[in-house]
Amino acid sequence: MRKRLLTLLLAIYAGSLAAAPDEGNLGKAQGYPVGSASTWFYDESVRVGSFTAQGEIPGIFSGKANVLAASDIPMALPLRNGEPSFRWSMDQKKDLTVDDYLARQRVMGLLIVKDGVIQVERYQYDRGPANRFLSNSMAKTITSMAIGIALQEGKIHSLDDHAERYAPQLGGTLYGGTTIRNLLRMSSGVRFTENYDGKDDRKRYDDALTRTDIVSAAKLLTEREAPQGTRFSYSSPETDMLGVVLQGATGMSLSDYLTPRLWQAIGAETSALWRADRTGMVRASGSFNATLRDYARLGIVLANDGVRPDDPQQKQIIPREYLLEATDWHRVPEAFQPGKATSSYGYGYQVWLSPGEKRRFALVGVYGQMIFVDPELRLVMVQTSAAAEAKPAMMFKEANALWRGVVQEYGSW
Repeated sequence: MRKRLLTLLLAIYAGSLAAAPDEGNLGKAQGYPVGSASTWFYDESVRVGSFTAQGEIPGIFSGKANVLAASDIPMALPLRNGEPSFRWSMDQKKDLTVDDYLARQRVMGLLIVKDGVIQVERYQYDRGPANRFLSNSMAKTITSMAIGIALQEGKIHSLDDHAERYAPQLGGTLYGGTTIRNLLRMSSGVRFTENYDGKDDRKRYDDALTRTDIVSAAKLLTEREAPQGTRFSYSSPETDMLGVVLQGATGMSLSDYLTPRLWQAIGAETSALWRADRTGMVRASGSFNATLRDYARLGIVLANDGVRPDDPQQKQIIPREYLLEATDWHRVPEAFQPGKATSSYGYGYQVWLSPGEKRRFALVGVYGQMIFVDPELRLVMVQTSAAAEAKPAMMFKEANALWRGVVQEYGSW
């Protein structure tokens, strides 16, 4: 028992004595301080602290965090005895390792799970298993799963219904006249810029919902630049509108609805926090906070086509057909397939679809939050990060190379 405990501690804190990248810029000397409602997102000097305490920062969106209670029966996550020796190459660099990756990238937490067993669990910047890490847009996929569950329960009758059928307060807005399916695919056609420079439509929208609420902010967007359903254009308000639809369809907040149906059902060990506006409407497009291991548990259920693998009854938590439709690029129209939606990835129902014949997909959030899923191999990789840029191209490139190396350890790409 003592030997196993020592192995666990060494695996979790391996590399903690080495300096993590850019510790000075991220506030190590100040103990990784937590920012305020106005600084937590853009100020990198408080990014580590803020991205692991976002649920507790007063005043964000002029609201508070809703709580998703933990499960009474957590999914066990046993630890493998010793890490696999993953190796991969990128550009001219050969024989790269997990240590190499962590030495170069601002990763707060990295966890790799195969068949429900932890293969790698690492933390940097004085973070650890007890910390809740901010999802950013990984929350979008969680929102999508709520829509799938509500569809299965008959709360939503069809994905081709307009949003305003379930959310009359969106009547007269462009989003109200958009179908749920087109919101899921981020294809409303509504003009919206989201480049995270503090001067885009995203900033204007965030400021408006902080002053008022999510529904009022939606009314600021009044230009449809393409017919709905014809093209992918990344836009966080479209996910927020799905949260409004879900609440209208079920009479419950997104967080209350998902607590028993998803968070407890997957065996989450720790409560999660989800920020809401002043009315209690959850910010469905982001601002979800959970531990690294609970993100892994979510990934495991996604990898098992919506079923908790340790459930003797094999109850379907997320409807299988909805999940396949959401995550298989062969099932989406051409405009949303890999190489069409973007130059590399495709886009399903609030989830990124990997190129290649095998079904692989990813949950992705700005500043380096990622969950990669390979259902065939029952393989999941979770990363939380405090990257320097909202869209860290080099980090994403290297994370993809690492993921490819992990996949090839257990199978073939």
